[in-house]
Amino acid sequence: MSPQTAPETASLASASTQDLYRELLIRIGEDPGRDGLLDTPKRMDQAMRFLTRGYTQDLNTVLHDALFDVDYDEMVIVKDIEFFSMCEHHLLPFFGKAHVAYVPNGKVIGLSKIPRLVDVFARRLQVQERLTTEIADAIDEAIHPQGVGIILEAQHLCMMMRGVEKQHSATVTSAMRGVFKSQQQTRSEFLSLVRKTERF
Repeated sequence: MSPQTAPETASLASASTQDLYRELLIRIGEDPGRDGLLDTPKRMDQAMRFLTRGYTQDLNTVLHDALFDVDYDEMVIVKDIEFFSMCEHHLLPFFGKAHVAYVPNGKVIGLSKIPRLVDVFARRLQVQERLTTEIADAIDEAIHPQGVGIILEAQHLCMMMRGVEKQHSATVTSAMRGVFKSQQQTRSEFLSLVRKTERF
């Protein structure tokens, strides 16, 4: 009897997960056999795999061929990066914008890769504080810049839909490394540029 291939194993795992979602529907008082819910376990499985795909992504692969040697030592900022994540406490979404800055030390990251880097960590079960530090640490390790500054602004459905039910609340977290932490002027420049709304 030949061992199962990877696609067969994945298919079995997916079927097993769909059984769990079907059981969940029963336990909350629904009938998974009714017309509107017949394919819901399959859709839930597909959606959760998509929303947590960061677990299967490798940061080195994402950044492959996108680290460049440059003679540039001024601040680089990519702001207003939209992200979506899942709160690990309630499995409800939180979403918002990430502002990423660093001061190069001989190397830069291709601009399109920074939003991808954010997504690698956002597409996992998260808390906003850890997500913020993981992005900062990843940039620090990838190019060893003079400093890294990260600000995340997010709204959490676990606060908006349940619990305190504050629909207009926002959570802001930051991580400062190197010159962003040690030099007030660098940090102030970053904060000032993030607050600007003009488009060039």
